[in-house]
Parts: sequence; structure tokens; C-alpha cells
Amino acid sequence: MAEPAPVFSVMTKPMGPRCNIDCSYCYYLEKEALYPEEKRFRMSEAMLETYTRELIGAAVAAGQGEVAFAWQGGEPTLAGLGFFRRAVELQRALAPPGLRVSNSLQTNAMLIDADWAAFLAQENFLLGVSIDGPRALHDRYRRDRAGRGTHEAVMAGLAHLRAAGVEFNILCTLHRANVGKGKELYRYLRDLGTTHLQFIPIVERRAPAGGLARAPEIDADPGLAVTEWSVSPRAYGKFLCETFDIWYRQDVGRVFVQFFDVQVGLWRGLPSALCVFAETCGTGLALEHNGDLYACDHYVYPEFRLGNIARAPIGALAGSARAAQFGAAKRDALTAQCRACAYRFACHGGCPKHRIARARDGEAGHNYFCESYMMFFRHAGERLAALAARI
Repeated sequence: MAEPAPVFSVMTKPMGPRCNIDCSYCYYLEKEALYPEEKRFRMSEAMLETYTRELIGAAVAAGQGEVAFAWQGGEPTLAGLGFFRRAVELQRALAPPGLRVSNSLQTNAMLIDADWAAFLAQENFLLGVSIDGPRALHDRYRRDRAGRGTHEAVMAGLAHLRAAGVEFNILCTLHRANVGKGKELYRYLRDLGTTHLQFIPIVERRAPAGGLARAPEIDADPGLAVTEWSVSPRAYGKFLCETFDIWYRQDVGRVFVQFFDVQVGLWRGLPSALCVFAETCGTGLALEHNGDLYACDHYVYPEFRLGNIARAPIGALAGSARAAQFGAAKRDALTAQCRACAYRFACHGGCPKHRIARARDGEAGHNYFCESYMMFFRHAGERLAALAARI
């Protein structure tokens, strides 16, 4: 009997790690070093066609009614409006009748003008816009290559999106400058006109020779120091508790915060809708501009490269033993403290990238944000259970 076709998602990077700004905390800009001979970092039209055909074929093989194209970076709008017009043309030409095609695009919004916004609205793109808060908080680390703040340009792009009626959500990275401003940050982002918010905590380690450390193996030595912009576990836990209180009092059913929504589902007994809190991972892949496919956006390193879609079907790579092994390692390498935890169902050890701490008994490979999650679960658990019961 044939193996079932794998179900997976792909973060597609048409410009690889290239970006028009230079965020201090960005973990992806350094990926240029993986391609020392590359000059353009731009997905070719031939690769775009290959990818479109492969992803549609994999969705059909898996019996899915929808195929989702998720464009990320770097900064994907650097590929130009013409690139995305061609992407949509190929999707229409290659998708069989009855298969729904969707597109999402994560952007800093600095290149969004009226033409971009009109196209995105016409083609029903869902935009994720990166904003770290009001000007002073946003500009602390999100600066252009000349060292200037970017908040004003982002707000201009956002105005074009609003004027054209483009659906957008906001992704906010939490760092040392904004994590202590939970109430201010939540209210500011909520009032920008979106009903969907994501908060992504930043923690990166410094390598002894400078620069960022490699992503850890799941049982890695946690000895390296974190960067100055990384959030502390206690600060992140306090942020989660503060923002949950506001959301619970004022915005349940009106504003959708990814972390809280995922937790409500988990407390109801459903599988995690987010890989961070799933028991296993390995189905959220990353595709570089040249067709190299990696097991995860946070593990774009040679040993986690699954192959190239120009030489092997994307479905075969996604369903390979290497991909399965990567995903199962998240579950299999839990610390004893995690395995015994009453909240394991709501966390499953968190993201493997963050397993850089030690458990209470000294075991390596424990999640850096364990304290954060425990603070939140104890603070909000009864209300999460009540929300789950009402759904």
C-alpha cells in the first residue's frame, strides 16, 4: 500500500536573505554566507515555475482543497511587482479546476505603494506587516542600512494597504526594548486597524568568534551568552500575562492573538495550530531562492538541507526520512522535566531552536522560555480552560 502524500507548508524566499533594512536581531541576513558565489539572490522564472508546479502537485496528491503560497524573506517585495504578477499567472495556469490558491506575504511594507497595494488587493493577498510598536520602540532595532529609523516608511506602506482594502495582520518581534511595554504595545498595534496579531520573542546566542551562533542541536550545550536584544524569560512571561489580561477583558472574539488562540485550542484538546507548541515539527519547510529546501526556517544550515526541488520532487523531500527524523527529534529529545510537566500538552517543549537552557536537574536541551510559559499557564490557565469550554 502506497504511503500517503505528506501535508506540509513552505516559507518561500524569492530574494533569499536579501533585505532593504538591517534589523539588529535578524537571524536570516547571515544566510548569504551559505551562497558565497551568489550575486543576485533572486528566484529565476524557471525556478518559480518549477516551484509552482511542484507545490500544486503536492497539494493535489495529498487531497487538499487549497494550496497556500507563503512569501517571506529577507524582504520578498525586493523581487518586484512583476515577479508576483508572474507568480499569480503561473498559479492560474497550473492549478487544476477546483483547487483554491491563496497567497500570503510577510513584509516590512517599506516598498508598498499604490500600485503594489492595488495588485495585492486585486489578487487577495494576505499581508503580514512587521511592526515593533510606536516609533521609538520600532526604530530601536529596525533601522535601514544607513542607520535611520524605518517606522515612518512602514506607516506610509500601511496607509496604502488600508486605502486599497488589503487584508493584513501585524507581526511584532519582542526584544529587550519593547517587551516591558506590554500594555502600550498591545493597544498601539491593535489600534492600527488589524484584528490579527502575532508576537514573536527574540532570543539569539552569541558565538565565541562573534556573530550569531548556529541553531542548536536539540541537546546542545547551552553555554553561549544571549545577545543584548534578547528578551529574558521573566520579561516575556510578564508580557504574556499583561497582554492576556487586556485581551481577555476587552477583545476576546474581536482581536485574534496567535499565541492565545493556539493555547485555547490546546486547552480544548485540539492539535496545535502552530509548530512551536506541536508535539513534533518538520512540516513547516523553508525554500531558498535557488530551490534548496530546508527542514525549518530557523534551521537553514547545510546539515538540515533536504535537497533541491529542481532535482527531486518537493513532496518526496517533505516526506523523506530526514524530514521525519528532524520532526520527531522535537518529541524524542524532551528533558525529563518536560516529560513530567503538567503543562506538557500546552507546550511540548516549545521550539527546538530555543532549547538552549538547562532543566532544574542540569539536563541540557531545556527551553529557554520554560519560565515564561509556566508563568503564563499558571496566570491564565483557568480562563483558557473556560474559553475552550465555550467554543
